[in-house]
Amino acid sequence: MGSLLAIDAGTTGVTALLIDENGAVVRRGYREFPQYFPQPGWVEHDADEIWAAASQACAEALADGAELDGIGVANQRETTVVWHRETGKPAARAIVWQCRRTAERCEELIEQGLAPRIFQKTGLTIDPYFSAAKLEWTLNHVPEARRSPSRFAFGTVDSWLIWKLTGGRAHLTDMTNASRTMLFNIDAREWDGELLELFGVPRALLPRVQTSSGRFGETRGVGFAPDGVPIRSAVGDQQAALFGQARFKRGEAKNTYGTGCFLLMNAGAERPKGGGRLLTTLACGADGSPVYASEGSVFTAGSTIQWLRDGLGILESAAESEALAVSVKDAGGVALVPALAGLGAPYWDPHARGAIFGITRGTTRAHIVRAALEGIAHRSADALEAMEQETGARLPQLQVDGGAAANNFLMQMQADLLGVPVNRPAQVETTALGAAYLAGLQTGAWSASDLRSLNPLERRFEPEINPDERAEKRRRWREAVERTLTRRS
Repeated sequence: MGSLLAIDAGTTGVTALLIDENGAVVRRGYREFPQYFPQPGWVEHDADEIWAAASQACAEALADGAELDGIGVANQRETTVVWHRETGKPAARAIVWQCRRTAERCEELIEQGLAPRIFQKTGLTIDPYFSAAKLEWTLNHVPEARRSPSRFAFGTVDSWLIWKLTGGRAHLTDMTNASRTMLFNIDAREWDGELLELFGVPRALLPRVQTSSGRFGETRGVGFAPDGVPIRSAVGDQQAALFGQARFKRGEAKNTYGTGCFLLMNAGAERPKGGGRLLTTLACGADGSPVYASEGSVFTAGSTIQWLRDGLGILESAAESEALAVSVKDAGGVALVPALAGLGAPYWDPHARGAIFGITRGTTRAHIVRAALEGIAHRSADALEAMEQETGARLPQLQVDGGAAANNFLMQMQADLLGVPVNRPAQVETTALGAAYLAGLQTGAWSASDLRSLNPLERRFEPEINPDERAEKRRRWREAVERTLTRRS
C-alpha cells in the first residue's frame, strides 16, 4: 500500500504528516500563519493564508514524492469561512473560534430564553465560541452572500480545505464539524431549519454533511500531490485526537493541550443528559460512524505560553517555559487565570478576562511562567471535575496529547491536581494521527483493533502530592477564578 497524508489545520499553524502502513510518521511539514486581532476580543484569520500554509506543509511532508493512498483532514473547529464559489476567494476574513465579537448577540439569545431549546437540538451552550453567531455577523457585513447565497459558500476550515484540495469541486463537511456550528441537530443528524431561520442562514450556503470516514472528493491542481488522490476523512481536531488515542469505548477520555485544552469523553450511542456546564457533541466510533461525546472546552492553554513569548516577551520559546517553571520551588503566591478569550467550561463567561494575582516586588518571570502552566492545569481540572459530576463516573486515568503535552512540568502538575495518572503516548500529535487512522479505515490499512497498538505509551505521570495539598491548591485556584468572573444582569 501507499502512504497516507494527514493534514492538521490548527489555530496557529498547519501540520502535515506522511504516515506509512505501520502508522509511523515518515516525514513532517509545518507552517505557521498569521493571527489578526483588529479589536480587543476579536480574532481573525485570512483563509487564503491557511491554504498557503497547508500547501507548504504538505509539500514539505511529501518532499520525496511518496505514493499516496489518501488524505485525511483534521481542523480547528467553529472557525467560520465564507467564500465566493466562482473565484474561490474569501468574502471576508475568517472569524476564529476564540473570537468574542458576538458576545452581546449571544446574551440576547440567552435573555430570550432560547438556551434550553438550542442545547436540546445541538448539545451546545449559547456562546460566541460556536459558528452560528459568527456566520450571522459575517452575513450582516457581507449582505450579498445572504441575497445571493448560491454564489457563496460557508464552511468551517475542513470545508475550506476540501474545496481547495478538490479545485472547487466538493463542498462538504463531516458530522463532527457540523455539530460545532450550533446549526446542526445532533440527534436528527441534519441541518436544523429552525436554527437556520433564527440566525438568518440560507440553506444554499451550507456544505453537505457526511460521516468522518468516507469520500470527500479527489485532489485537483494542488501542486504538492498529483490529481486524483482521494480525500478519505475529515474530522474536527478534538474528535480526531479522541480517535487517534483509540478512545473507542464509552467512558474513555482524552485531553488535548494545544491552543486551548479540550477534554472529550466517549459517551457511546446514547446521548448523555448533560447539565449545560459541558457540551454534548458528535465524535467517531471505532468504525468511524458517529457517537456522542461529552466535552469540556478550555479556550486558552498553549496560546497563553505563546502570549508570554510574543505579547510580553518574557520567553524566547515555548520550550523554555518548562525550565523556567522548575527553576523556582513554587509560583511565589502568584496565580494566573488564562482567560485571554473568556472562560469556557464549566463557567461559560465570554466577558471574563485574564488576570494575574499575587504579584510582589519579589515576583520574577519564572514565577509568572510557572503560574501560567499551573493555570492551564487547573483549567483542565475544572473541566474534568464538571465532567465527573455530570456523568457520575470517576476517570481512573487521563490520556493526553497535543504540543504542550510534551512539557513534563505541566503533565506532572496535571496528575497532581487531578489525583489520577496521566498517560502520554509516544506520538503526541494525535490529531493528525486520528485523521490518518480514519482515512486508513477507508483504504483497509488498519482495522479498529489495530489502532490501539499503533501509538504506545511513552510516559506515565503519577500524582505526587497528598489530597490535603491538592484540595488547598484547588481552593486557592477557585478564589482566583471567582475574581475574574463577570455577572450578567
